[in-house]
Amino acid sequence: MKIAQVETYILSHHLNGSFFFSQWSYSERRICIVKITTDDGLVGWGEGYGPADIIQSGIKHLTPNLIGKNPIQNETLWFDLYRKSLDFARRGVLTASISALDIALWDIKGKYLNLPVSVLLGGQLRKRVVPYATGLYFSKENCLPKRLAEEARDYVKQGFRAIKMKVGLSIEKDIQHIKHVRNAIGDTPLMIDANHAYSLREALQLAKMAEPYNISWFEEPVSPEYYHQYKQLREKTSIPIAGGECEYLRFGFYELLKNNCLDILQLDICASGGLTEAKRIATLASTFGVEIVPHTWGTGIAFHAALHFIANLEPTPGRLYPPDFYIEYDRTENAIREQLTRPSLLMENGYINIPQSPGLGIEVNEKALHEFRVTHTSKVYKGSKQI
Repeated sequence: MKIAQVETYILSHHLNGSFFFSQWSYSERRICIVKITTDDGLVGWGEGYGPADIIQSGIKHLTPNLIGKNPIQNETLWFDLYRKSLDFARRGVLTASISALDIALWDIKGKYLNLPVSVLLGGQLRKRVVPYATGLYFSKENCLPKRLAEEARDYVKQGFRAIKMKVGLSIEKDIQHIKHVRNAIGDTPLMIDANHAYSLREALQLAKMAEPYNISWFEEPVSPEYYHQYKQLREKTSIPIAGGECEYLRFGFYELLKNNCLDILQLDICASGGLTEAKRIATLASTFGVEIVPHTWGTGIAFHAALHFIANLEPTPGRLYPPDFYIEYDRTENAIREQLTRPSLLMENGYINIPQSPGLGIEVNEKALHEFRVTHTSKVYKGSKQI
């Protein structure tokens, strides 16, 4: 069996209403996914996290290294892609391109061997995970605190066992919003995410003011460039510190870990090196005793990759009755996520089951694929030629 072709699709959906967080606003979902087909007709799907058009260009650049190769040897292929990008792309979007290809190769391998990806990763340590609702973004309205409280209350009614909200507008507004949301959801676990909006001084002030509200973690409080600031903040607050969605490869995560930056490590599988590298990062994190909750954003492809990865994670530390593991479940408007893949995600009693079907355990809805596709962006690569 050999890789015969690689196709990329840029998918887009304009939102009914825009929303924003501490860095910029969203009015469109724009995602790059990849389809790898073998010479005997097996298909694998992958997804990259980041600027879709640039990820697509990266995949085009990398594809000649894959055509004609055996997809079952996915770790060997990963190393070849990494080696040939090392001189000019040790971090960033080209790593996301490798991630998309790697996820698709795991999907093919699972289908070929008739096993779920989580089993291929080493086995399923759990059969279900707890999705936490990511939402509570900002919008331009007069009664934002009231709207955030209502949204949070609705997540609890839907059965979510934990909720993550955005902060980063200002310390005064953040505390006002946290107070309203906490009053609305009672004892439900609540996390806050600043998307690296604050200086160390500001982040520490917010953390101290937020401590009485029983915050489960403070995500990306400061810039991902400042490892020493993460460490200092972690030493001065009782709130666990989370981050890592802007980090790449095991080498970048080693910097976070050796500097004692985090209580919770949040690699993005679709950006940091795919499932192959995520497995290595998980092993590295275990040597430091650091918990992992992946950052997950995009389509059902990304979500299912995270499900399989989490199924295989070892609890840190191990015990007879380990706690539930979290998976991030973005609840903002995303028609692509809702329609692109089947079966639909189903939460029952606050849990989502680990897929047991071969590969990632999904099928792509071809009708939705072509409805969301940006015109003239699907490309087929065979060797160095573009068709």
